[in-house]
Amino acid sequence: MEFLRPATWDEALAAKAEYPTALPIAGGTDVMVEMNFDVHRPSAILDLTRVTELTGWSHDGDVVRLGASVPYSRIIDELSGPLPGLALAAHTVGSPQIRNRGSVGGNLGAASPAGDSHPALLAAGRDVLVEAASVRGTRLIAIDDFYTGVKRNSLEPDELIRAVRIPAADGPQQFSKIGTRNAMVIAVCAFGFALHPKNGTVGTGIGSAAPTPRRAVEAEEYLQGVLAERGLWESGGLLGAEVVQRFGELVRGAASPIDDVRGTAAYRRHALAVMARRTLTWTWNDYGKQIRSAA
Repeated sequence: MEFLRPATWDEALAAKAEYPTALPIAGGTDVMVEMNFDVHRPSAILDLTRVTELTGWSHDGDVVRLGASVPYSRIIDELSGPLPGLALAAHTVGSPQIRNRGSVGGNLGAASPAGDSHPALLAAGRDVLVEAASVRGTRLIAIDDFYTGVKRNSLEPDELIRAVRIPAADGPQQFSKIGTRNAMVIAVCAFGFALHPKNGTVGTGIGSAAPTPRRAVEAEEYLQGVLAERGLWESGGLLGAEVVQRFGELVRGAASPIDDVRGTAAYRRHALAVMARRTLTWTWNDYGKQIRSAA
């Protein structure tokens, strides 16, 4: 097995071009588990830990550009304001040691449907973009186009994830996850939700309940219609129990889970409906408070 250790981003791209089957590693929280259990034996390892460009982030007011190797612990400490949903998801990742090593870039590269960051990224909006780079140049992949199958993504063999561009929150966001225990656990299912009052939309993200992370599109469209029709974006008034219940039903219907060792498909659907109702209620209560305090 080849071990490649570039010191710069350009060197990393050159190495990936020369060894397209090389497996990138930064935090290693997914890669090393698979290697230790002999699930994956790549021909080469591409160690990105010395590439400092991947460990920074910037915020221009509308968009956060998050380097691929920024660890979850820093997202929690430094980005809970502009990226509250992602910060909440980061809180649920593994142990403190894992949160100090793991990153959103690694989650995207692994593309596991159970990855904790995926529901929050989807809920953050359709303008979330993954920067994929190679010696040929850089392209931007919409988050909805990134996941192509179970643990598969739309990266070309010579591409590396450089950063993720995420719209800064303009409304409340939430994340909810259910596991077989209270910490250090792979999600049985997860749900991300966000309100986007500037453009009158809502965002959803379903995790660990389909072959890939996905949106609950019908649920989004239903809720957006109710909020616009009833003038609730302006008033922050009560949604009503029937709206919350219907939203949960539509989220449940958007999932296509399986039975496995962590839970049954029926339980996952039920849990998603509950999480959808709860996250909608929490975020809408927060939004109503914002509207009333601004009046």
